[in-house]
Amino acid sequence: MSIVAAIASPGLAIAQEAAVAAAVRKIAFGSCADQHKPCPIWKTIADYDPDLMILLGDNIYSDLVEGELKPATPERIAEAYQRFGSIPEFARLRKGSQLLATWDDHDYGNNDSGVEWQHKQVSAKLFHDFFETPTDSPLRSQAGVYSARVIGPPGKRVQVILLDTRYFRSPLAKADEPLPGFRARPYVPASGAGVTLLGEAQWAWLEQQLRQPAEVRLIGSSIQILSDDHPFEKWGNFPEERQRLFDLIAACEASGVVLLSGDRHLGEISLDPSIVGYPLYDITASGLNQGAQKWRAAEANRLRVAALPFGNHFGAIEIDWDAREPVISLQLRHEDGAVAVQSRVPLSVLKAPPAPLARAAGTIGPIQALRTKAGEKVSVQFAVRGGRVIGDRDKILLNSEADFRDSRNFTVVVERSALAGDLADADLNRFLGCTIRAEGLITPYRGINQLVVENAEQLKLLEAP
Repeated sequence: MSIVAAIASPGLAIAQEAAVAAAVRKIAFGSCADQHKPCPIWKTIADYDPDLMILLGDNIYSDLVEGELKPATPERIAEAYQRFGSIPEFARLRKGSQLLATWDDHDYGNNDSGVEWQHKQVSAKLFHDFFETPTDSPLRSQAGVYSARVIGPPGKRVQVILLDTRYFRSPLAKADEPLPGFRARPYVPASGAGVTLLGEAQWAWLEQQLRQPAEVRLIGSSIQILSDDHPFEKWGNFPEERQRLFDLIAACEASGVVLLSGDRHLGEISLDPSIVGYPLYDITASGLNQGAQKWRAAEANRLRVAALPFGNHFGAIEIDWDAREPVISLQLRHEDGAVAVQSRVPLSVLKAPPAPLARAAGTIGPIQALRTKAGEKVSVQFAVRGGRVIGDRDKILLNSEADFRDSRNFTVVVERSALAGDLADADLNRFLGCTIRAEGLITPYRGINQLVVENAEQLKLLEAP
């Protein structure tokens, strides 16, 4: 099936596009397939017989010439797609499964490129030509190749949202010097006015998609979203954009989100347990035929829960809708189809909490409070996700994150003297899950900002659990 029947145009309601009523139970996905090399994994995936196949980018290497990276020409992009489409086992997979796709830099046409790429418009046309997008589809007239679709009946709906992380992306920032053991200078965070990863049109579209009804939401990104410890391309190079993504998921109360990513020529499953109010997984499948062929150690990633640092592989998601409590299995499979690593999570765990209360004018959030200079007076507001009691309520520590060791955690220290009125008998459980507003001076503790509340006027409980 062509991509035509598998993606929703930006101007149409997803429900109008959900023509396939059958529930999706098996999904395959992957990235990084050099069309010049043998790719036996296409047969493995075709034999796996997924209901849906998602291509996350680097589906071709149009900028690779005799082993060297060179900016592609439109002719080389077209030639790469022609070679890709002629692979018999990929053709069999394409015929037997619904196909969805986005791109990354090598099918976009130039290594690590973004908004500045000169051939991005013709590259988009060739992308749509290959995936048989109708000539009158709104997808051909929009800037960028982002798309979305919902498949399945109510109660078993799977939404696939594929982002374009190339067409609008601001130039990457580099450090002045290489890291020890590296030749190239690492990418470093870029922020400020005008710096973007998705562009405003795509951001507005993404919010529309996240507000559509669905039980499972797969957000596909060509580059990793959670992994933040390596020096290469990632959402962490645009921290404000990444936080905007997390904030948008939370604000839309979008349940069931699982992130899919590629690019890194390795496989891994990362997990942040609290960034959107429920466990957020990012499963990277990046090595359809580009995985390292010899053993290598897993690269740094503090959020990793499972690793597949070498070997060709693909990702798989299996959904057991028939269980009393539906379960999602997130898998990475070897070239022969065997499961290499797996994380299983009940769908009920991926449940969005109510959106946090809007902050009043002049009130800041925990991230900004962490960056505020010591001694400044602030009003900070956040939902309490963790904490502890010291002594017999001598102090109650209220944390913005479930794990106080999280680098995003901000703590409000409530002294006993502030527990008065309606909060006179309050313990930690009274605050957990609630939104608080605290006023006072930023006071570092062991080098990390916090705020100490000493009287009742400084603390307000805004939302009960």
